[in-house]
Amino acid sequence: MKIGFIGLGNMGAPMARNLIAAGHDVAGFDTASMPDGIPLASTATDASLDADVVITMLPNGEILRAVAAQIHPHMKSGSVHLDCSTVDVESARTVAQDAEKAGIIAVDAPVSGGIGGATNGTLTFMAGGSDAGFATVAPLFDVMGQKAVHCGPAGNGQAAKICNNMILGVTMIATCEAFVLADKLGLDRQAMFDVVSTSSGYSWSMNAYCPAPGIGPQSPSDNDYQPGFAAALMLKDLNLAQMAARAADADTPMGQAARDLYAQFVEDEGQGEMDFSAMLPRFANRGRD
Repeated sequence: MKIGFIGLGNMGAPMARNLIAAGHDVAGFDTASMPDGIPLASTATDASLDADVVITMLPNGEILRAVAAQIHPHMKSGSVHLDCSTVDVESARTVAQDAEKAGIIAVDAPVSGGIGGATNGTLTFMAGGSDAGFATVAPLFDVMGQKAVHCGPAGNGQAAKICNNMILGVTMIATCEAFVLADKLGLDRQAMFDVVSTSSGYSWSMNAYCPAPGIGPQSPSDNDYQPGFAAALMLKDLNLAQMAARAADADTPMGQAARDLYAQFVEDEGQGEMDFSAMLPRFANRGRD
């Protein structure tokens, strides 16, 4: 396929490189980043001209809307705008409506798997949009990731992402709290892991991404909490989840509590560039009051 790729940051650049390695004709654009190995267009519009698919990987819904307004009038009829950003549900649905008016197809497909998944082509895509749109971009999901789930109409990909990451934020905090409590009760961390990882406390946060250094599989905790998934990005997703919860009149007290704790960690304590699992040393350095 001929592909325009707009947004060549830490996630977008390796995704674009994987598409090039698979034989696709890719033209990239970014306002700040000029990564090696990716043919670059001079503008977002130029990257979109005559493309079968235009992929965007952008920081937020406001920027996505602005870029969509810029590129949609210049995309060829029947082409697909595949947005892999993580944004609010309303923005995703607005962009899809605008795409339809322009005679193109929109698919929102945020990703899970972080920079490692983008580099290794093992991302999971949560897609919202039409059956036809999903079928068109499915071969690209196969190149950039290991799994893609069609979650329903426009915006449902974003809905799946924020629900998943709300669970992740809550369970990571609970896992970190439990390790600190175990420490203070005199329970060895390895014994704690051996019990919980094979019992009812089993979770991805414990078993695959353990926040305790030297316990379980290799994780950012073993690298001084340098981020696989930064705390600032977790806060972004938890904010999006609470925005959606307010709009849907959904009661999410645990999600709100996780959001507030990560806001304190990122905004008040200045730890946004640390991995989101660095909540463990944060709790370890605090008492009950």
